[in-house]
Amino acid sequence: MSVCLHPTAGSTLEEWPHTAKSTVEVLSVTVHCTVASRFAHTVMTTSALNQANSSQEISFEVELPKTAFITNFTMEIEGKVYVGVVNEKEKAKEQYQKAVSSGQTAGLVKASGRKMEKFSVSVNIAAKSNVNFILTYEELLQRKFGQYEILTRINPKQLVQNFQIVADIYEPQGIAFVDAHGTFLSNELLPLVEKTVTDNKAHISFSPTLEQQRTCPQCDVSLIGGDFIIKYDVKRASDLGDIQVVNGYFVHYFSPPGLHHIPKNVVFVVDASTSMRGIKMEQTHQSLKAILADIHPEDSFGIVEFDTRIVAWRPALANATEENVASAMAYVDDIRAKGMTNINDAMMMAVKMLTTARKEEKVPERSLDMIILMTDGMPNVGEPRTEKIQENVLNAVGGNMSVFCLGFGDQVDYGFLDVMAKQNSGVARRIYEASDAALQLKGFYDEVANPLLSEVKLRYPDNAVESVTNHHFSQLFNGSEIVVAGQLSDNDLDNFLVEVSASGYEQDFQAQGQASVTDWDVLYPEKKYIFGDFTERLWAYLTIQQLLETSKRGGTPEEKANATAKALEMSLKYNFVTPLTSMVVTKPETKDDSSEVVIADKLTEGYRTYYAPPVRAYTPTYFVDGDPHFMIELPEKEDALCFNINDSPGTILNLVRDPASGLLVNGQTIGDKMVAPDGQVHTYFGRLGVLHQTMGVRLEVTTEDITLSQEGKRVKLLWSDQTSLKGKSVDLHLTKDQSLTVTLRDSVKFVILLHKVWKMHPYHQDYLGFYTLDAHLLSPSVHGLLGQFYHGVEFEVGPLRPGEVPEKPDATMFVKGHELNVTRGWQRDFKKDMKNGENVPCWFVHSNGTGLIDGSAEDYIVSGLFKTV
Repeated sequence: MSVCLHPTAGSTLEEWPHTAKSTVEVLSVTVHCTVASRFAHTVMTTSALNQANSSQEISFEVELPKTAFITNFTMEIEGKVYVGVVNEKEKAKEQYQKAVSSGQTAGLVKASGRKMEKFSVSVNIAAKSNVNFILTYEELLQRKFGQYEILTRINPKQLVQNFQIVADIYEPQGIAFVDAHGTFLSNELLPLVEKTVTDNKAHISFSPTLEQQRTCPQCDVSLIGGDFIIKYDVKRASDLGDIQVVNGYFVHYFSPPGLHHIPKNVVFVVDASTSMRGIKMEQTHQSLKAILADIHPEDSFGIVEFDTRIVAWRPALANATEENVASAMAYVDDIRAKGMTNINDAMMMAVKMLTTARKEEKVPERSLDMIILMTDGMPNVGEPRTEKIQENVLNAVGGNMSVFCLGFGDQVDYGFLDVMAKQNSGVARRIYEASDAALQLKGFYDEVANPLLSEVKLRYPDNAVESVTNHHFSQLFNGSEIVVAGQLSDNDLDNFLVEVSASGYEQDFQAQGQASVTDWDVLYPEKKYIFGDFTERLWAYLTIQQLLETSKRGGTPEEKANATAKALEMSLKYNFVTPLTSMVVTKPETKDDSSEVVIADKLTEGYRTYYAPPVRAYTPTYFVDGDPHFMIELPEKEDALCFNINDSPGTILNLVRDPASGLLVNGQTIGDKMVAPDGQVHTYFGRLGVLHQTMGVRLEVTTEDITLSQEGKRVKLLWSDQTSLKGKSVDLHLTKDQSLTVTLRDSVKFVILLHKVWKMHPYHQDYLGFYTLDAHLLSPSVHGLLGQFYHGVEFEVGPLRPGEVPEKPDATMFVKGHELNVTRGWQRDFKKDMKNGENVPCWFVHSNGTGLIDGSAEDYIVSGLFKTV
């Protein structure tokens, strides 16, 4: 489906309702976004028809901005309407878990990429029946780089009978410009973008017909795929800003024109620990050099690199002269990754450099101090406790400078960085590990490179307003905007005086005056408040956002608890899906169908969500090796799950079982020769059995030999052989004393590794490893300790926190309806390097994989090497 208007974030028409068969006709897709004074209200509607003669599953997917709040999700199925209800998250989670455990279907909103989160739901639709999906969300647009950006990403998979993107923009302050374009727009499609702009209204639409969507006159493939982008800004003429009053609420937009930027003093704190090796360090070099090339001559700067040690480029801040910038660039080129991560001491050095420069009057009095921290890791030397680092930085900064934190990749403790930044008048930003990471870093710096005002205070009459959102801001950057909202305690707008004070370039900024109130009924007589009491909802949206921030970075536990409670109360009142609430849609159970539960959930940036689909777009590896370590590698997500199964020697465990094809893989454990001095009993796989009933294949592999039986024939190989065998339905390739590759045609491909141990070793003995390389042809019913993951696994991981071992932090994982404590560790993957193996980072699930695997480990014990029970 699609999503709409979001400045600098985005929205996606990623996948239309679809099934594996081409028997679902998409009748219409409509995205209508209405913007009233920067507050966007988006309604996405999709209508589809099941043309098949039997019921089938239809999917609806949409990506929406992470900063948006879903306000409604409705399904209309066979003439019946099912409407979402917002509830407290824990209550909604109970309902969701109950649905999953009872075999009902369920859907969730999940994080998806840099700026968006994905809402996905599948429902079973009767033959020849229609289904309508309607998703609504609201969001306050943010101004960046002097404009608002409305982006819709479309990738329709098929032709759509009635396809339409519409945006209506209402800005009483006046519209400065509107631009609309698309990455997929050819010369033929360009005229289909209709744009009507008056002084305070704009209407943009794109509605290609079915024929205009075709790649050729007879083709059924759509040529529409890519980004549809609308950019606009409003007129800015008053130093006081713009104030809108509608139905007892006011909104104040402040971004005066014609200001000169303030000089800044910035220290770049650069992570040079081991984890930054490779492409991340190269991208850091590129981005820092690009930033230094654009630094203003009146600015001052410093560089602190850290690993186990803390090293400064120069002991004091340097003026941004051409000579100093060139020297800094050369220094950046020589930064190399090494050692561990000491964030605390690096931040203390940066604060000291800025404090000393100001104390010694080596920087302009009217300048701003800021620290930009760049890291991909969690502190593990110096001060490893993140809460203590936050406390140390807060005390050292003392409200005199801003801290901006840039976190590389998914493994960074983003929650720690986010709180530390917000406690010190800054923001955190995740830098995604992609080819454009250097551009992401440079782009963030450009956002904060030109401060216009500092210590901005907006004042309103105490007797005229109440419940005002935050109205004291540390800085205003060029191209951005400050927004304040509140309730009016009376309607005496004749005495609604507004004052703004701030520190600017060379002198203080002062503005005051009578609020000029726009009468929306007069300005837009055809639209009754455009989409309802938008100013009240805008105020609620902004208030909830700020309460959620307070709940994370507030002072006392009582303050945090009160902020959380108030945010929950307002989320429920205004029907917003926030991190504290979920929207539940339940389709009642019918004779032919179980009930279906859909939960629209809101994730915070500190959480990561993964879904590993059963497709071959990438090649996940599922293996068990060692004593025994089970691993599910997800290359597309650059992550993995792992767990151990600990049992007594001789236990036979089911690894893979596919009832549809008759495939069975079991493994029997062996123990060490004797108990090691540490008292631990280590077990390994010493014997594997593979059975494919349909093909009549029976394969037994031990640490001594390999026996293949099929159609009454029997072949025995020794690990000391080097050979290949090609049969009617099975191929074997044996690499001497190393590996056996088994290919069951039209079924599965796997590798068995032989780990040979020194014969005179006092404790250990030879053992086997089992690696699945290709399982996409197995049926959805495949199961087993490894097999259950072949058809995908979905999980969320929360922010990192210190674990029992400093270099192995813990986190909370949500998977299969369970909330688990997991540890960030690593396991060895030997498929490429038989001797040493490769350390693969993974989320380790404790207690024999409890909560990750279905049931318990005991459920997978079988009575024989070729038995199912």
